[in-house]
Amino acid sequence: MDWQVYIILCSDHSLYTGITIDVKRRLDQHAGQGGAKYFRGRQPKQLVYLENGHTRSSASKREAAIKQLGRMQKLRLIDSDQNQLTA
Repeated sequence: MDWQVYIILCSDHSLYTGITIDVKRRLDQHAGQGGAKYFRGRQPKQLVYLENGHTRSSASKREAAIKQLGRMQKLRLIDSDQNQLTA
């Protein structure tokens, strides 16, 4: 399967990182009641980063690595050539 790693800009300007095989469906879940607990009290504003072509295992590892980054490092990642939203 083609797993994706994504970052969402939230209504409180925080950055949420997750993985999925269907990013549109997952964004809809986050906007409704079926998303992560993180979205209680905040709303997803915009998908700002996407990486395609992962296995479930590599996506989980990449998600964990991104979650360890500081905010400035995540913003640089969003602006980098690795972001497949802009490709």
